[in-house]
Amino acid sequence: MLLVNSFKHHFKKREMGTQYRTFWQCIHIDGLLLSGIILLMGLGLFILYSASNQDIRVVEHQLMHTCLALMIMFIFAQIPPTSYQRWAPWIYLAGIILLLSVLVMGHIGKGAQRWLNLGAFRLQPSEIMKLAIPMILAWHFHKIHLPLRRKTILFSGILILIPALLTAKQPDLGTAILLVVAGCSALLLAGLSWWLIFTLTSVSALAAPLMWYGMHDYQRQRVLTFLNPERDPLGSGYHIIQSKIAIGSGGLFGKGWLNGSQSHLHFLPEHSTDFIFAACGEEFGFAGSLILIVLFMFVVTRGLFITMNAQDTFTRLLAGSLTLTFFVSFFVNMGMVTGILPVVGIPLPLISYGGSSMVTLMASFGILMSIQTHRKLLTT
Repeated sequence: MLLVNSFKHHFKKREMGTQYRTFWQCIHIDGLLLSGIILLMGLGLFILYSASNQDIRVVEHQLMHTCLALMIMFIFAQIPPTSYQRWAPWIYLAGIILLLSVLVMGHIGKGAQRWLNLGAFRLQPSEIMKLAIPMILAWHFHKIHLPLRRKTILFSGILILIPALLTAKQPDLGTAILLVVAGCSALLLAGLSWWLIFTLTSVSALAAPLMWYGMHDYQRQRVLTFLNPERDPLGSGYHIIQSKIAIGSGGLFGKGWLNGSQSHLHFLPEHSTDFIFAACGEEFGFAGSLILIVLFMFVVTRGLFITMNAQDTFTRLLAGSLTLTFFVSFFVNMGMVTGILPVVGIPLPLISYGGSSMVTLMASFGILMSIQTHRKLLTT
């Protein structure tokens, strides 16, 4: 009878979740989130091979970026959220120092000064701030009593604007926008009132003329092109016009893999980086684009699920802001490629060719997995 009672007690504890942990939980990996990420990465390599005119070297380089990013994700997933909370102020401070260093001695490429040359590789500090801003705000809000007060909102705005303005100075408007989005996501999740959101939006709209004079010439051209692409069809409007032609010619089911004339005949600029979604729409049509969007939304939904199950203010705000930043990244890219948003130079996450943004993104997914798998199992 004692042995039977012992087994009953053991299985009761398993049902309550106090003893049982799956293999994925033991290695601190969220299986569902990883599945969505792997599917997107695999589809990205598939699309990239065609978009790059079957250049196997581009695919090999992207595969190397993918493997490195997965390693980074795994490492970040092993670190408990309490460590991120403890390191948050120092990570933010280090990121600001690196951004200032870029303005002084940064590497110049394609007319922009965004990188630090460290010999073996080049570091883009603005990518670090995509993680540092949500961390510092979540850390700050965890220390105070919510709801937010005016002083807290003002201080938070300063924490957001400093790295955003330093990034815009490089110039890198696309990343600067994502930094603002990352910070505002944390503010929104912390309970920022809708009245204040409306007020800030109105003030921003009224300040638009001042912002216009502070823009670089190419940034002004992007805004004018967004309003009327046909004003300069062979110049600033060329990208978006060709992108719309590519997507429209794909129809319902597309022209087929490797049959995209716009990208293969070089009518579509940046067809393996910023405008790769247009190449996808041409070859796989509306159906293929819809599948891609569904996969993106699956990852976002899983991120929001992790956010809802987070057990304290820090992890909840950090997970939520990282998830919303990912959502805005692919939403803005698809919006600019289809012509409903201005072109701001934001790549399509996990699909576009490139390493820096992918590594940062996978680090954020690693943090999400850490939050999910390091949760304390509750007893009753």
